[in-house]
Parts: sequence; structure tokens; C-alpha cells
Amino acid sequence: MEIRKLLTDVVTKQLIGSTENNIDKVCIDSRQIDTNSMFVAIKGTQTDGHQYIDQAIHKGATAIVCETLPTELKPEITYIQVIHSEDSLGQIASNFYSSPSSKLKLVGITGTNGKTTVATILYETFRKLGYKVGLISTVCNYVDTTEVPADHTTPDIITTNQLLVEMVDAGCEYAFMEVSSHAVDQKRIANLTFEGGIFTNLTRDHLDYHKTVANYLKAKKTFFDNLPNTAFSLVNTDDKNGLVMQQNTKAKTYTYSLRSMADFKAKILELHFNGMDLEIDNKEVIMQLTGRFNASNLLAVYGAAVLLKQDPDEVLIAMSSLKPVTGRFQTLISPSGYTVIVDYAHTPDALVNVLTTIHDILNNDGAVITVVGAGGNRDKGKRPLMAQESVKHSDRVIITSDNPRFEKPQDIIADMLEGLTNAEKNSVLAIESRRDAIKTACMLAKPGDVILIAGKGHETYQDIEGIKHHFDDREEVYNIFKTQNN
Repeated sequence: MEIRKLLTDVVTKQLIGSTENNIDKVCIDSRQIDTNSMFVAIKGTQTDGHQYIDQAIHKGATAIVCETLPTELKPEITYIQVIHSEDSLGQIASNFYSSPSSKLKLVGITGTNGKTTVATILYETFRKLGYKVGLISTVCNYVDTTEVPADHTTPDIITTNQLLVEMVDAGCEYAFMEVSSHAVDQKRIANLTFEGGIFTNLTRDHLDYHKTVANYLKAKKTFFDNLPNTAFSLVNTDDKNGLVMQQNTKAKTYTYSLRSMADFKAKILELHFNGMDLEIDNKEVIMQLTGRFNASNLLAVYGAAVLLKQDPDEVLIAMSSLKPVTGRFQTLISPSGYTVIVDYAHTPDALVNVLTTIHDILNNDGAVITVVGAGGNRDKGKRPLMAQESVKHSDRVIITSDNPRFEKPQDIIADMLEGLTNAEKNSVLAIESRRDAIKTACMLAKPGDVILIAGKGHETYQDIEGIKHHFDDREEVYNIFKTQNN
């Protein structure tokens, strides 16, 4: 595509060089540059792309988009100076890929907890309804039935447009994507055309990045502020921030709730470890997911599907056949009669949600043993809170390693223990090895007890000093079950 076409609707400060040359690839990573590429220099959180302009040119870039021009300009290169590279990249990516999001019904899901579950269940529900569908999520991306591994909750805008093009080419009519607060703040959804947006909830998370809860909320709210008047916004009014999200949106506004009047209502009739009985809009339905938080997630899916003009009864039939999302309240039953729940819960609120569900189902019949850690190089403020909630809602707690990244596991564990009284510290076990922590929990469990292994869920690795070592909580549990069965 010619540079001049790529720059349609891009606000430029200065343009130096020819705009007639063809561009075959747009990149923000200089290592991915090929001949006839356009390199967009982004001032990122870790590195500044302006430092790699020379490297990009050496590898074949013929056009450079930047906020600050290099001191030495090469005559054969086209330089496009812009105010904000991130803003410009969204428009350039949309132009380069011919705006694929406008050729799909794209729905974004944002919130602290529940994004993956809602996005995945929407994907599965619409497939059950007979549609070709795309999914962009934390666990995995799908182009209809083709799996595409996921590295981030929300990919960069170039990768997202590539995925959307593949979905359009595959005949997908709908696409559902998680929208993280980082993605909104870093313009990773810029210039995408959304059919609708869903808000699940907002609790403390990512304060290592956003610094304050107010900034975190603002990032989520910006997604709704930018929805067009042709879109719908569907928010959870059981969360006090639900209606805040809709304050400045141009989208049509709808609500869902388990507790109060709303456009879409549900009530829990009965909970089990392998599912629950719900009443959704006065219709009884049996679901294979469980817990109040999942009832809310399922209601969001139902509401969105109805707003996307699907038949309500057919939607409920499709939803009732769906299995739990991988690593989200995933139930494993041991040969000796105790239950293990593997869940991604990695915030204090998510922990409370899962542990409350376990207690609701147990009804004081059996002990709860929690294995929990906290990620390294992330919000340190939630570490003591994670320990506090675990102790408050469990009979036994084992604090262990999660993804330590570039921190020492023992330092993270020490931060968690700081949230406990001396008596509570004496009651918990601190076991640095996650494998040994899981083994210990299984040794302590008696028939009828429940073990919650929290924090990693679907993940199949431990991130230690930049290296992802294979580790799967579910695999560890199954291996223990095998030894108990022999």
C-alpha cells in the first residue's frame, strides 16, 4: 500500500520524503522489519522505539513514523513526524488492513475479573448457535476453530488487526475480545469498530502500572467513552462502578444484575461443584459453571447475546451445554474423596469470590485448604491482602511461589506474610516450591475437604528470571492422584 494511503486521516506534524512508495509491512518491533517496511517508533513502558530507528532502516524500513525526528535524515527514507505515535499507529494499522473490525460484529469485554470467562463463553455460545466466530483472550485466540497462541490479554494493535483480517477471511461474523486496562491506556484498541462493550467489575489490580485505583478506573471507562452511538454498553450494576462506566458513553446503555432491578436479571437457585441451577429472566436453566461470580458472568453473556439479536431461548440452550473455561474454577476429584479447585484468582476480590463459592457449596461440611502465591514485578500492595483473605476464608493456608519473574520468591512470600498477625503467621505454611506446596495440601486433605490452588489457572509455566519453565497446576494434581490410586 502506498504511504499516502496509509496516512489517510493521520495527523502529521512534518512529512519528509516521498509518499508514493509502497509499504509491505507495518512494524513496531525493529526485529520484525523486512524490506519495504514502515517502522512506527513507540515510546513504550520498557523501551523507546526511537532508539531503534537506525536498526529498522538497516533491516529494510523505508518509512519511519516518529514523534522526534532523528538528527541525521537519510534521503531515501520517508519520515513522518506525528504528535503521538500510539494514536497514529491505530489509524495506520486500520488503513493497512482495510479496517477489518468494521466487517465483523466485534464485542469487547473489560473488568478486573471475568473477562476471559465472558469472552470465551460468548465465543462458545455463538459457535453452538451455528456461527463462525473469533476470540481474542488471555488463554488463547481463535480464528473460527483454528487456535492461535496468546501472549497478552490484548495484543498490540497490529497483531489484533492481523487476527481480525484472518477472522474476516475465514467467514467469521462475530468476534469477542478481552480489553485490558493496559490495552486501553496504550492505545492497543485504537480505531477498532466495536458493536458493543461489556463491563464485569472493578477491584484492585495493576496498581504497579496505573498507580491509583482512579487511574485504573479511568482506563476502563475510556473504553466506554469511545464507543460509537451505534454500539451497546452492557454493565454489571452489582458493582458500584458499573453505572460510572456509562456516564459519558454515546452507546446505547443496558444493565445486568443478580441483586437489583436491571435489563437482564438472574437468581441462583442451587449451587454444586459441577454446576448450578439458575433463573435467568424468569426461565430456569442448569449450567455447568458454578458460583455467584459465574452467575454474573453467564448473565453478561446472555444479555450480550440478546443485544446481538439472538433468540433468548436458543441462547440459554446453547449456554447450558458449555463446560467451564480452562483454569477457571476447574474441578478435579481425587480417588480418595477430596476435591481440588484450580482457579486463576490472582486478586484479593477474585480469591474471596472463589472461596465464598466453595463455602456456599460445602455448607460447613469439610475443610478448605488454600494454596496461594503472588506474581513478581506486579502490584506489591495486593500481596498482604491476598494472604489476609486466604486466611480469613480458609481452614489451612499454604503460601507459595507463583510467577516470581525477576523477584526472589522468598521476598514475595515475606510481603504476603506481612498482612498477617503473629498468630496467623504461625498457623500458615510457607513453602517456596509450588510443587511441594501442592503435594503438602493433598497430603493434608481428607475425604470431603476442598483444596483451592489459586493464581495460575490455565497457565502451563512458571516465569522465573525471564524464563518460562513448564509447570501446570492441573498436571501436578493429576500426578498426585495417580500415586494415590496405586
